[in-house]
Amino acid sequence: MKADQRRELFARLKELNPRPTTELEYTTPFELLVAVTLSAQATDVGVNKATRKLFPVANTPAAILALGEDGLKKYIATIGLFNAKAANVIAACRILVEQHGGEVPRDRESLEALPGVGRKTANVVLNTAFGEPTIAVDTHIFRVSNRTGLAPGKTVRAVEDKLLKAVPAEYRLDAHHWLILHGRYVCKARKPDCPQCVIRDLCRFRDKTPASG
Repeated sequence: MKADQRRELFARLKELNPRPTTELEYTTPFELLVAVTLSAQATDVGVNKATRKLFPVANTPAAILALGEDGLKKYIATIGLFNAKAANVIAACRILVEQHGGEVPRDRESLEALPGVGRKTANVVLNTAFGEPTIAVDTHIFRVSNRTGLAPGKTVRAVEDKLLKAVPAEYRLDAHHWLILHGRYVCKARKPDCPQCVIRDLCRFRDKTPASG
C-alpha cells in the first residue's frame, strides 16, 4: 500500500470515529493494566462485567493484595484462565507495591517485567494510559494489516514494526484503536463486511465479500 493510500485509510477511519478508545472500562492506569491482563483470550464485554464488581471493592495494588489470590478469583471466575490470571495479577501487584510505590511504571522494561504482562499489554498501557504512540498488535490488527496490505507480516512483531513505519505520524497515537475496532466490527475473521467498509477501495484483500442481493 502506497503512502498516500495509507494516509487516506486513516483519514477515513478518523472521520468515522474521531476519538477512538479501548472498550475496556477503566479510570486509572492500574485499572487498565488489570483489565488488559484479564482480557487475554477473553472478550472485553466479559472483562468489563467482572471489573465492574471488582474495581469498586479493590482498584489499587494494595487493595487487591489485601483480597488475596482466592479473594480475587471470586470476582474474575467468569473469565477464561482465571486461575493463572489471578496469580499473575497478585504477583504484579506485589511488585508494584514493593518496587514502584503502588504506581504503574511508564516505561516498557518495567511493565514487561510484571507477571502476565507481555509486549502487547505493555503497548496498550503505554498508548492508552500514557499517550505513547505504540501499537499493540492483537489478532484483529494482525488480520487487518495483512488483509488490507497496510503492513503485511508473518509474525505479530513483524506487523508491529511495519505499522510503526507505515502509519503517518499524525495518526499513530490512535491507529491502535482504529484498527482493532475495524477488525472487530467490519473486517471480521470469518465474514468481513466488505460492502459496508469505508476503506474497501484501498484494500488489497482478494476475496472481498460481495454485496447481498
